[in-house]
Amino acid sequence: MRGVNQSGNDVQLRALLKLFKSHPWHGVPIGEEAPEVVAVYVEMVPTDTIKYEIDKDTGHLRVDRPQRYSNMCPALYGFVPQTLCDAEVAARCKVHGAVEGDQDPLDVLVLTEKTFSHGDVLLKAIPIGGFRMVDRGQADDKVIAVLVDDGVFGDIRELSQIPDTLLDRLQHYFLTYKMGPHDSHRPIDIAEVYDRAEAQSVIRASRNDYDRRFPELKSILGPR
Repeated sequence: MRGVNQSGNDVQLRALLKLFKSHPWHGVPIGEEAPEVVAVYVEMVPTDTIKYEIDKDTGHLRVDRPQRYSNMCPALYGFVPQTLCDAEVAARCKVHGAVEGDQDPLDVLVLTEKTFSHGDVLLKAIPIGGFRMVDRGQADDKVIAVLVDDGVFGDIRELSQIPDTLLDRLQHYFLTYKMGPHDSHRPIDIAEVYDRAEAQSVIRASRNDYDRRFPELKSILGPR
């Protein structure tokens, strides 16, 4: 009888997943090829003058704040589903002063030659490196990836393959986007720029952090 009930529950769950939109953080699979290829939920595109962010409770994209200054994100920006920056991610950044993770999904920048008109889209991307970023004592890693099959960036596999000017632009954005014209102290530091292998390790760590925080979801979602 237990097997019958379990089977019935599985059928109901599959039906619900087809009837209702999945939560971008919890309900979207990271992908069978992770961490080499990962799903990405895009929150912002380079033309946005509003800081959009996923609402963790509802899964809707919400307005976090209008951009106060002239900084505009130089690439597609979002997160990797079913990840979390918590203790294991923070431990990799402890030597740089991080005391905890920022409790958000793992952030990711996606490089592409194409123009996206809006966020709230899913795509597949290949991680090639990242920034070990510390924001007021919190680990806030930024993985850098390329859009799968992109005509310009799609064959890149290492951060060292992108132009230095582009890498500088990405770093400059994150070092300054929270600073006002009269601020003398920079609250954010990029402690390390790392390669593809480390980016994949950070993704694995964020997956472990997610599973520890949401064990009930892990049992529903099944083995990875």
